[in-house]
Amino acid sequence: MTNKPPTQRSIGRPGLTRARVLACAVELADRDGLEALTMRRLGEELGVEAMSIYGHVANKDDLLNRMVDAVFAEIDLPPTSAPWRDALRHRSVSFREVLRRHPWAVALKGSGTNPGPATLRHHDRVLGTLLTGGFSLELTAHAISALDSYIYGFALQEKTLPFTTEHETAAMAETMLAQLATTEYPYLVKFTATHVLRPGYSYGNEFLFGLDIVLDGLERAREELHSTDK
Repeated sequence: MTNKPPTQRSIGRPGLTRARVLACAVELADRDGLEALTMRRLGEELGVEAMSIYGHVANKDDLLNRMVDAVFAEIDLPPTSAPWRDALRHRSVSFREVLRRHPWAVALKGSGTNPGPATLRHHDRVLGTLLTGGFSLELTAHAISALDSYIYGFALQEKTLPFTTEHETAAMAETMLAQLATTEYPYLVKFTATHVLRPGYSYGNEFLFGLDIVLDGLERAREELHSTDK
């Protein structure tokens, strides 16, 4: 029996591994969106038949779960030695930056009923930061809900904006102003003309202001909790 010569497609192609499958899936979703991610398309990107992928992931849901876990692995865990507020502020900023790199992950939010190890480590560290920082179990639940709702909500807002750069923002604002009647929408016109069109304006700069408001509220709730215990 003679050996078949390697095809042009296979020459120089690295061996298929789970890490390579996940890296390619994440890159594809980053570039073309989650709706473009099919097993057939992923196989084309990897240079293999789609069926070969199933030797490394069980199915599409398993692939998505592992992609979410890869995203959580990029988020900086709250430092164990830092005060709870500093730790969670750092984590929240990192979380938002990761969602900006992987906007498709906003639609997934979690990893279903089978979270990966990075996801579990992340959630465990956040819980530990709050519980050792003086939060009760109930207040910890409130805090996680408030923080993550804000982070995901802000990321979703950024994802759906029709502009990304300062130039695009200014162009969109100018278009809006041309269509708005000052007498009918005076405050919208004023806001757009004097704030959005201000040099250097970026919607993303609003993130830290809102984050600190959430953290201020959690700090007050924590202080009230301990004041009632005295």
